[in-house]
Amino acid sequence: MYTLYALWGTPPDPAAFEDYYWETHAPLAAKLPGIRELNLVRTSDAIEGAESLHYRIAELVFDTKEALDECQKSPEWDALVADAGLMVERFDVSLGNAAGDRVDGLR
Repeated sequence: MYTLYALWGTPPDPAAFEDYYWETHAPLAAKLPGIRELNLVRTSDAIEGAESLHYRIAELVFDTKEALDECQKSPEWDALVADAGLMVERFDVSLGNAAGDRVDGLR
């Protein structure tokens, strides 16, 4: 499986961000062609008293990197990326990303 991570910074107004995230942004991500899993984490803790580096993490899971590449050619992808850009401006948040092959470390 190939996973794309969207790493959101902490918004100044978490309630407004969360409302928009659940009402608009998450449904756009759920419509992406080829997506197999959409895992949405609202971080609340870090270990040993540290602060979490990210406010929210989204995992978008595809079968392969090629499946993600194909998805990125779609109008659904364009809509999601445009909406993410609007969110960065509207909610004054940072957004980073990373991607890679997912490996089961328990095997």
